[in-house]
Amino acid sequence: MKQQICILGSTGSIGTQALEVIEEHSDRFEAYCLTANNRVELLAQQARKFQPAAVVIANEDKYGQLVELLADCPDIKVYAGAQALCDIVEAQPIDMVLTAMVGFAGLAPTIHAIKARKKICLANKETLVVAGELICNLAGQYHAPILPVDSEHSAIFQSIVGEGDNEIEKILLTASGGPFRQKTLDEMRTMTAADALKHPTWDMGAKITIDSASMMNKGFEVIEAKWLFGVEADKIQVLVHPQSIVHSAVQFRDGAVKAQLGVPDMRLPIQYAFTYPDRLPMTGERLDLFRHPLEFSEPDTEKFKCLALAFEALRRRGNAACVVNAANEVVNLAFRQGRIGFLDMGDIIEKTLDKATVIAAPTYEDYIQSDAEARRIAQELTTLNS
Repeated sequence: MKQQICILGSTGSIGTQALEVIEEHSDRFEAYCLTANNRVELLAQQARKFQPAAVVIANEDKYGQLVELLADCPDIKVYAGAQALCDIVEAQPIDMVLTAMVGFAGLAPTIHAIKARKKICLANKETLVVAGELICNLAGQYHAPILPVDSEHSAIFQSIVGEGDNEIEKILLTASGGPFRQKTLDEMRTMTAADALKHPTWDMGAKITIDSASMMNKGFEVIEAKWLFGVEADKIQVLVHPQSIVHSAVQFRDGAVKAQLGVPDMRLPIQYAFTYPDRLPMTGERLDLFRHPLEFSEPDTEKFKCLALAFEALRRRGNAACVVNAANEVVNLAFRQGRIGFLDMGDIIEKTLDKATVIAAPTYEDYIQSDAEARRIAQELTTLNS
């Protein structure tokens, strides 16, 4: 029987590469459901090619357009809206859910998938950033495995496979450093969104690429690693590694370091999450260490305040990371729209964190309220900076 996969966010970078994996191994995998937020034309193209049982467009205003585009595909059911995303992941035929949506919006459908006991292939890092403790508790309660899809967390996971209960002394989380790695603080003040979107090694969506430039993306990955692998922040070290060949590493208490290396290709961690513990053949470039120098350096947290704020959110615990994520979504969009400067993003997130209501032991409802409050505060601060 083919494994039935639901892709939340099939039109994004992760989603499109996941479909490549499904296509390459069509004897093993089948797309049961594809979803998108706004990109209705691409979603319809994907549906025509992969013939899923269902498609969901989150933006209800585009439902009519999607129905019209798939009018001659009567076997594909068309749904719309946030609730439809939560409902579809519970469908009985689905074996695994790839959560490739961007932002806070991925939290609710992931929770529904966990409660339906689906295997979670996690690419939506905000789910663990916002509600890591809640998600981990639910995954344990419903026996839903969570397999990381981020290249860094997949590398860590691959490095600890077979290690049993051996204690992790340190996680070495690599970062490309983004396009501003060698810029001075003064130069970074004048950088535009167009500058920030020129990532040196990875091809990602606009929001994540901006997060990479500010290193907030890496900060979120620190928080994600804390929950995925059960380590505290002081055991996670970020290394700037511009070649993006060492995807991350683990240091054990005897001093041994295990790393996963490969060319920058997201299909590998996607496929590994789909097939674990098996490794299937994959076409593409192979790593040639004779051609790739390996450099490492410490990140400059004065230049990249967002990375420091992620560690601060872990220190504060409670709803702090939820606040940071909400504020970041606001300032990321404002920067892309040219309403604030690059360095303003970190300043606004920091002020939002200080102003937001502190909740020591948040429930799901608390996360919803905290997200809304933080967005309101960040919007007000953004307006003042515009």
